Amino acid sequence: MPETPPVTLQDVRDAAARIRGVAHRTPVLRSRTLDERVGAEVFLKCENLQRIGAFKFRGAYNAVSRLSAEQLAKGVAAYSSGNHAQAVALAARELGTTAVIVMPEDTPRAKLEATAGYGAEIVTYDRYTGDRVAIGEALAAERGLALVPPYEHPHVIAGQGTAALELIEEVGELDALVVPVGGGGLIAGSATAAKGVLPGIRVVGVEPEAGDDTRRSLEAGHRVSVPVPRTIADGQAADIPGELTFSVNRRLVDDIALVSDDQIRDAMRFAFERLKTVVEPSGASGLAVLLAGRVAPLPRRIGVVLSGGNVGADRFAEIVAG
Repeated sequence: MPETPPVTLQDVRDAAARIRGVAHRTPVLRSRTLDERVGAEVFLKCENLQRIGAFKFRGAYNAVSRLSAEQLAKGVAAYSSGNHAQAVALAARELGTTAVIVMPEDTPRAKLEATAGYGAEIVTYDRYTGDRVAIGEALAAERGLALVPPYEHPHVIAGQGTAALELIEEVGELDALVVPVGGGGLIAGSATAAKGVLPGIRVVGVEPEAGDDTRRSLEAGHRVSVPVPRTIADGQAADIPGELTFSVNRRLVDDIALVSDDQIRDAMRFAFERLKTVVEPSGASGLAVLLAGRVAPLPRRIGVVLSGGNVGADRFAEIVAG
């Protein structure tokens, strides 16, 4: 019998109904200058304008909202480099519960402050020596909290897929969808939605050159670990794909393209100067891969998820200055 996928198009549609009126239906940005530079029609899904400044709110709210009243009374826990942290913190606040978030001690200050601002308790660790999953699981068990992982959860994946579903609903048929890859939840949900609606669409993931764990894993046919990446794209600093996300992505993702930190800087600069929008490094990687000409053959109509915009003014200036 064929394997039952952990997340289906109907799951994504159910998530879309659940988050409607709570998450933003983010705009799609067009630019003639960008189309000319790339040589294709490009449609940018602006998840940098989502609540908490990133797509992560979609999956977090979908997952937390499905918890029982008893679980909500006890609270939730999560581990995250920043955007999922903010997303769970806000989802918890919206649903009348509390959140404890495990975050790397070198998380950009803007993300730490925003997470605390949503009312979460923050527990820090060293990302290069600590195991955030083990810390998060131990904390949740000790306090009786419901753990909401950043990507290893079908409700989280389904929620993330709503961004791609909205994009296709708005702009119609696309030849390709370009999606940043960290742990793999966004692209797993996006590929599920996109290929469910448009079976012939090409799904291209983007990783920083320093952290190509998903590319290596897809080539090997099993999950491959890499050293913890040192890249400006902190939201994509995964060292191994998620088990659940990889089970989806190995079936649905067609290709992985890589970008350098300098190419990400160029994309952030282009978005700011020409598109008048701010994207964080991870959020810019999909745009970067197109501007660098690393998607070949070039499709005619391309959707790109600008996955987030959580970068402080000082950090943004430091990054684009190179």
